[in-house]
Amino acid sequence: MKAQIAFFKGEFIPYDKANLHITTHALHYGTSIFEGIRGNWNKDDKTLYVFRIKEHFDRLLEGCKMLMIDIPYNSEDLCKITIELLAKNNFKEDVYIRPLAYKSEELVANLKLQDLSSDFALVAVPFGLYIDSDRAINCCTSSWRRIDDTMIPTRFKIGGHYVNSILAKTEATLSGFDEAIFLTQDGYVSEGAGENLFLIKDKTIIMPPVTANNLTGITRDSVIKLASEELDIKIIEQNIRRSEIYIADELFLTGTAAHVTAVGSLDNRKIGNGDVGPITKQIQELYFECVTGKNPKYINWCIATNKGK
Repeated sequence: MKAQIAFFKGEFIPYDKANLHITTHALHYGTSIFEGIRGNWNKDDKTLYVFRIKEHFDRLLEGCKMLMIDIPYNSEDLCKITIELLAKNNFKEDVYIRPLAYKSEELVANLKLQDLSSDFALVAVPFGLYIDSDRAINCCTSSWRRIDDTMIPTRFKIGGHYVNSILAKTEATLSGFDEAIFLTQDGYVSEGAGENLFLIKDKTIIMPPVTANNLTGITRDSVIKLASEELDIKIIEQNIRRSEIYIADELFLTGTAAHVTAVGSLDNRKIGNGDVGPITKQIQELYFECVTGKNPKYINWCIATNKGK
């Protein structure tokens, strides 16, 4: 089912009418903050579960402070708008929800954020697997380095800085790989082109610190909690060198779109046995139980919507 309704300029309007003018500031300069939120359809109880929606909007509003984007909504308002939008579209399948706060001024020759008007838009579209999580994917180390937080803050989803990720992803796929892994300017592992990274060695999870210029991921936070509290796995946050990945037992990536995705190789070097590792598999299964509303202990992470009959 295609989206029929969008939220645009304070109103619910037909999806195909939610259009911006060619001179919109965000289009020319990337002055926008966005989020990616998942709605996961549970076919057993015919309910769409939206995962950690408030945390996504809290992060979006923090990013708005960074870019001086002033929108007339708090997190609770944005959650209500999202639930209403999903109800109006009546989705009965997995969806991807994309809120966008942006500089809406129809003026291209102005670089002063404080002078520019802002607005908010929201769309939701059917969306299946971003990466096939049933197999381990093949990655390469990107020749593009991860941007530094002193250049553009990497802890938020700022529209303009995603050119960095797009260049890396494009390079990887043109070379026959599924995804790219970024290094920082100092040569440490940062993250995937659109995902956080977890390395497993000797039954311990090692992950790059946020100071390695990666996103403070909500899926990352969820996996940390599940791995430590449900599987009793030791987790260490420290700098990782590229060569450490080659000798890892397992490697996986996390993100709203990618969920929990195993990595089978980096730069044509097999990681572990090259397949989905046992710890990664456990985390995948736990995570999918949570995002589809099947784990009562973590049901507070979800909002149930679009209940079917």
